[in-house]
Amino acid sequence: PGVGLAAPQVGVELRIAVIEDPAPVPQEVRLARGRVPQPFRVLVNPAYRPVGSGRVAFFEGCLSVPGWQAVVARHAEVRLTGEDESGRALDEEFGGWPARIVQHETDHLDGLLYLDRAELRSLSANETVARRWAQPTPEEAARALGFGLP
Repeated sequence: PGVGLAAPQVGVELRIAVIEDPAPVPQEVRLARGRVPQPFRVLVNPAYRPVGSGRVAFFEGCLSVPGWQAVVARHAEVRLTGEDESGRALDEEFGGWPARIVQHETDHLDGLLYLDRAELRSLSANETVARRWAQPTPEEAARALGFGLP
């Protein structure tokens, strides 16, 4: 049910990740999060750097921590470099939700989980997120739980 997977998550010690997002979400969510479909892609030795200073925060989950989500602030846009599965150079800019996916999966390859970057007071079970924090943005959660957003 995820939108990406990094090799270390399945016990493979390589700097490889895959991403794919059919983005089957309501239009309101798509617009608020910049969530657009992403085709299946293989990222070999990926690295990213921010493009601009914009940051955005949304609830995020991970297949390595099933059943939980937390608000994570990430760069709004990033430039991804690396290679594809055929060794062709990648040098591409990502924005919106695709930028979040790239950062999340690349972080795995650097030994980081989303929880290392999360607003921990927002950590919630998936059921709680669906019941209480299902809005397109985490503004209500931030107000209710007392944390700031970028």
